[in-house]
Amino acid sequence: MEKLVYLDNAATTRVSKAALDAMLPFLGDSYGNPSSIYSVGRDAKAAIENARGIVAAAIGAQAGEIFFTGSGTEANNWALKSAVALRKDKGNHIITSAIEHPAVLKTAEYLQTQGCEVTYLGVDKFGQISLSELENAIREDTVLISIMTANNEIGTILPISEISKIAKARDVLLHTDAVQAAGSIPIDVAEMGVDMLTLSGHKLGAPKGVGVLFKKKNLKLLPPLIHGGGQEHGARSGTENVAGIAGLAAALNYRVSQLPQTKLAAKRDRLVAELLKIPRSALTGDPVNRLPGIASFVFEAIEGESMLLMLDHFGICGSSGSACSSGSLDPSHVLLAIGLPHEVAHGSLRLSLSEDTTDEEIDFVVEKLTGVVAKLRKMSPVWDGE
Repeated sequence: MEKLVYLDNAATTRVSKAALDAMLPFLGDSYGNPSSIYSVGRDAKAAIENARGIVAAAIGAQAGEIFFTGSGTEANNWALKSAVALRKDKGNHIITSAIEHPAVLKTAEYLQTQGCEVTYLGVDKFGQISLSELENAIREDTVLISIMTANNEIGTILPISEISKIAKARDVLLHTDAVQAAGSIPIDVAEMGVDMLTLSGHKLGAPKGVGVLFKKKNLKLLPPLIHGGGQEHGARSGTENVAGIAGLAAALNYRVSQLPQTKLAAKRDRLVAELLKIPRSALTGDPVNRLPGIASFVFEAIEGESMLLMLDHFGICGSSGSACSSGSLDPSHVLLAIGLPHEVAHGSLRLSLSEDTTDEEIDFVVEKLTGVVAKLRKMSPVWDGE
């Protein structure tokens, strides 16, 4: 391996200096339990409440609307399961999309086993839902719509404010998974018109193991997923991850201060332009309404995991839609949802940049990936050489 070129920031990010500086006191002398009444405990509690205010300000919310969780996955589970419980008198029908993160899709599948009915909206070739299809899918017993702010694989940004207008007109709660979007594009819960929104620390420069659920103040207190000591104002029990919470607030605040990420988008666009010079390659996702740091491709006659292993030899970190971690040979559900054939979807590659990505790294990736694709195609039994 020559050097490390990390282009998998959509999977996880390096802990930022802002986050690390905010965390360090609570990993050292300020180790008190926030539920304790002595001074070191009160200091920890004050740090949590300070972080709550910072997160709220970063997304246009109020401090009392912010609840800290152990992850974005937990926050998504909480939002969906609790919304169904909250609105059980109205019905048991929820609407989501075919390209949601598994944290939403698997929760929806679980809710189906508990008697809920779920409508999965399809998407077009860019990963956009049809607003008219959404409107037609709403029924008298629809209690929740859950649509992500931006897709984590192809980077497509969804029209949440337009979805909100439809939801409000029909008295349906709206949740959005903003895990991939937060810190990359402006997030304002009032402008978006959402009832619930979820974030995750490790996607934006904070450590793993901390997330956020925003709940609009006019909603009743959501039934908790985790019972115990009554932390988070009785909504989410368990001794708080003080260092992680402080780090999340600092990281989010820093990322918001750096918006808009025009330089990052320009680097992404240069990477896209160069890689599309490879024959029979294609960009996936919305070419315009996409996150600034994500570039997702498919290369015909290529197997994604082989491509990743060869790139790793050069120290290049990316990701593929092939579900290698699950032991499955099936390609990404997102790529299939946008209409790609299985054999093409298998040749996917997502490269996700950060503010630390340099022009030299982009040139290095273009050079090495071009060679990798050519080598794999020579070995491919289905490549026709054109």
